[in-house]
Amino acid sequence: MKAALSAVVLLGSVGSATAGNNENLVPRLVLVEVASGLSSPIAARHAGDGSGRLFILERAGRIRILDADGTLLPTPFLDFSNDGLTQVTGEGGLLGIDFHPDYENNGLFFLNYTTPGVGATQIARYSVSAGDPNVADANSGTVILSIPQDFSNHNGGDIHFGPDGFLYIGMGDGGSGNDPNDRAQDPQSLLGKMLRIDVDSTGVSSAIACGDDNGGPTLYAIPPSNPFVGDDGVCDETWALGLRNPFRFSFDRDTGDMFIGDVGQNAFEEVSFQPAASVGGENYGWDCLEGFREVGPSAAVCDETPPVVTDPIIVYAHTNNPADSITGGYRYRGPLGDNRGVYYFGDIRRQELYAGTESGGAWDFEVLPQPYRTSDGGEIGQIPVVAFGEDEAGHVYVIDFGGTIYSIGSPDILFSSGLEN
Repeated sequence: MKAALSAVVLLGSVGSATAGNNENLVPRLVLVEVASGLSSPIAARHAGDGSGRLFILERAGRIRILDADGTLLPTPFLDFSNDGLTQVTGEGGLLGIDFHPDYENNGLFFLNYTTPGVGATQIARYSVSAGDPNVADANSGTVILSIPQDFSNHNGGDIHFGPDGFLYIGMGDGGSGNDPNDRAQDPQSLLGKMLRIDVDSTGVSSAIACGDDNGGPTLYAIPPSNPFVGDDGVCDETWALGLRNPFRFSFDRDTGDMFIGDVGQNAFEEVSFQPAASVGGENYGWDCLEGFREVGPSAAVCDETPPVVTDPIIVYAHTNNPADSITGGYRYRGPLGDNRGVYYFGDIRRQELYAGTESGGAWDFEVLPQPYRTSDGGEIGQIPVVAFGEDEAGHVYVIDFGGTIYSIGSPDILFSSGLEN
């Protein structure tokens, strides 16, 4: 239980569930262990270079490689756990990674980590070493964007290159409870937003806050199609707003749709959605709304000029104290046909896994029954699922904060009441 308790600290939801109905037959989830013995793993991503490797983040500041043959390499790809770059307290640490779409040729990858203390969110660019594809150049790190935090929680942490080649950054509202500084609805703050930047061009200095110029080199550019470009009242980096703590989000590799697991406050957890055809600018409601419920006391903007809100596609109510905390996942598009189209996500505090399905544009979800089956006929109980991963082939991985990585296999036999053997 020690690992589970540590995981509870990490995501910081303050605050029930009515999960999807369980009247239908639900497949038993099959999990295949692919790696173990990791130290607080918190993300996994492939490099898109044809190598079949999976890069696993350890929260303290290490990146481990799971080779294509299933070997966890002993030498980290990168290790700054002793360099003082990040501090593993509260919800901070090394939180996110993604690889440049042309990584195979340029060797560039990007990290999201928090600096010590209350600190800041850092988006840093690194490169692989010249001599070994399994070792990064530790001296190549360059911070391209620094965003000060108000408190030590709600850091967001995930980053993804979208189908458009731009880098998306999920930012929490700055922390504490009830968004005390009203960051999520503040157009002049990068907190509580989904950001989109162009890392292949220049034109914006390494920002310390929205619109600030610290005289540094120009390290990224604003995509001209960002929704608020030309609006002096809104940060140009903003792609969407009204998020509380989008700790984990993902893109559907087939459609380009975005799924955002936004960690709730006292009452609800939610999955927000943005279709691939969106031109950005969605407002997901926080801190005017939590799920579909009005938040009180709300920010002044919620009372004076209520925003037009994009509703979540999945909401469930809290049942735990301390509160539940959603872990956003992936829509399965891999080779196992029975899983295709299922959006797998979880809750780190409930230690449960869920399957979301869509019909006619409406979404529902089921709690996947425990214990989960293993490929060798065993069973696994609760899992403090802190993240999900996806490899080049489209297999989806469940990341146990206690140190184990599982691949989702083909669903097992169905059950109705109780578990069948």
